[in-house]
Amino acid sequence: MNSKKSRLILPLSTLVLLASGVIGATYLTPQFGKIWDKVILPRFEEAPEYRLDAPSEVLALAPDPPAERRAKLAEIASRPDSSLDRARARYLLASDLINEDFDGGLAWTYLENLELQYPILAPSILYKQGRAFELMNDRTRGEEFWQKLITEYPTSPITVNAYYKLGENDESYWRIAIESFPQHPLSQTMMYELLTDNPDQMDLMLKLVQHDITAKSDPIRDRLVSEYAEKLTPSQWQIIADSYWRRGQFLSGAQSYVKAPSTAENLYRIARGYQVSEKKNEAIIGYENLIKQFPEATETGLGLRRLATLVSGEKALNYLTQVDERFPAEAPSALSQKIVLLNSLGRGNEATGARSELLQKYSNSDEAGDYRWQIARDFASRGDTASAWQWAQQIAVNNPDSSVAPKASFWVGKWARGLGQTAEAEKAFQYVLEKHPHSYYAWRSAVNLGQDVGDFTTIKNRSFTIETPTARAILPGGSTMFKELYLLGQDEDAKTLFQAEIIDPENISVTEQFSQAVLLQLEGKYLQSISMIWNLSNREKPDDLRQWHILRSSPEYWQALFPLPYKEQIVKWSTERKLNPFLVTALIRQESRFQPLIKSPVGATGLMQVMPDTGEWIAPQIGLADYSLTDPDDSINLGTWYLDYTHRTYDNNSMLAIASYNAGPGNISSWLQEYDISDFDQFVENIPFPETKNYVETVFGNYWNYVNLYKDNG
Repeated sequence: MNSKKSRLILPLSTLVLLASGVIGATYLTPQFGKIWDKVILPRFEEAPEYRLDAPSEVLALAPDPPAERRAKLAEIASRPDSSLDRARARYLLASDLINEDFDGGLAWTYLENLELQYPILAPSILYKQGRAFELMNDRTRGEEFWQKLITEYPTSPITVNAYYKLGENDESYWRIAIESFPQHPLSQTMMYELLTDNPDQMDLMLKLVQHDITAKSDPIRDRLVSEYAEKLTPSQWQIIADSYWRRGQFLSGAQSYVKAPSTAENLYRIARGYQVSEKKNEAIIGYENLIKQFPEATETGLGLRRLATLVSGEKALNYLTQVDERFPAEAPSALSQKIVLLNSLGRGNEATGARSELLQKYSNSDEAGDYRWQIARDFASRGDTASAWQWAQQIAVNNPDSSVAPKASFWVGKWARGLGQTAEAEKAFQYVLEKHPHSYYAWRSAVNLGQDVGDFTTIKNRSFTIETPTARAILPGGSTMFKELYLLGQDEDAKTLFQAEIIDPENISVTEQFSQAVLLQLEGKYLQSISMIWNLSNREKPDDLRQWHILRSSPEYWQALFPLPYKEQIVKWSTERKLNPFLVTALIRQESRFQPLIKSPVGATGLMQVMPDTGEWIAPQIGLADYSLTDPDDSINLGTWYLDYTHRTYDNNSMLAIASYNAGPGNISSWLQEYDISDFDQFVENIPFPETKNYVETVFGNYWNYVNLYKDNG
């Protein structure tokens, strides 16, 4: 076992907890599976030292079902020490009992005075103590603990649980919770219940749509617009418009921003909302209004670029020139637009001038990198690899973080080798491995360096043992209490607390966004999760980018970006078909993002996106009489058979097999007749379908990451 795979990351500074307490007594336990006859909780005086990254038996047990971990947790809980693991074991045992509405008395056995020895979870413990007495039909005693929670921890979101319970008999408690913690999911539940009893509460409706960004709030928002429009103030329209925007309902958002305060951001969103809703005239008026009212605002630079796409000729050129002259942050993109427009107008000399300006004034921009790569490709297509090499080399120097940099640096190596510059070629390949280690071109560089990482013709039959982490990583965002609940596997409590801690969802930090994405994976929402993690690269603030680069240095970041659900089914069917399990996983990630119910516009369905007629063709051949394309096991069964079939068709060349999976065998046959297959890298570059070319590169880039993240090196 590789020890690095099971360690916890991002350790916090050690917290020495000063609370102390004494517990004890013997409690009879006639239930709970008769695993033990009585529980004796030893006395101890000090709270344990608290470190999130400390070795822990309990955290290793946390993912197990309650029934399977019960006996071991009970043994840890009964130890005569004051360890953190003992406190954790007691908490988990009590939580399991309460979650199952099983035995309040036994739960109290574990919870009594636990807040003194486990202060990091003290608010949650107090709430659960009240729940234990509620289960014992002693509601009065339970309410004492809930009142104590509110008194001692008034700022903790956990108090909302107490407010909810107390509010079952006194609505005023609900009102306090809603006012103090409107972002808490349970507070929003209270709002919905109060609106059910009395729908005519405009302020409550506004608070709800401001803080609930789920589809459930859509009818409330629409009702505010349809029934209360005359009563709404500009600031209230702002709340409604912002909530429409967060929900991706851009036309309704634009129409609502019209009635909100006139700010540069609002005016931009009015215009952009109309534009994406294909209301061209309204969008043009909106952008012109933005330019007139806020001529120097940051949003105006982007607005001018957007406006240039809605008009033509000199008018568009004029808008782009204004961007170039007044908005340096948007100027590189504006110049790229201008070059394309000038070429379309037959004004090549002016386009050349714009290119020169781009390279001279904005040499380090991504747009300049794209232009350099375009020139390099043009030279290469004419057989002038020496000039192509020179232009591509400049990208590594001037645009090392651009999206095209890994590819350009790799081809620097290929072209250098073709020119007999072996040392320069190896230097370029090493650069890609070091600077862009997670890219498709890192794998291709490793292959070209002769490393034993498998090439297109040898990947299929390579056998690997998959090793996944045995313990959860410490999430970088959220409170320490949230992190502890997450490590304990208390997923619902952790997710609720995290959501309650996010005060401004539109401006969350990098670490919060990453943590939120990881939590989505607990719900199986891998598509949304991977997108959220990937979008961290789009942050613009320097501090945000620094946080992102720190995150990217950890294996846990990449494990979240390249998750491995359905491991058992993947290993089972990969073994059956004699396929590389990492290649199957890489394909699934690209096809469906691990969403079993996903369906493409043309009907491809499930994890491996099998077409219905393909499934009908395969099923009789493998004796599968009753199947569902949305069932993960069936999808992987059918998909791996077809992937093996494409490999057999192309003599186990995985590049051709993967390309065929996307584009079909007819296109592959045509390309094999047209392009030389002797150089795999050049063949991939020649694939005439951009979608298939990107598909091949992405699948094998995925493969490279899965091997590096999960291959058992033991």
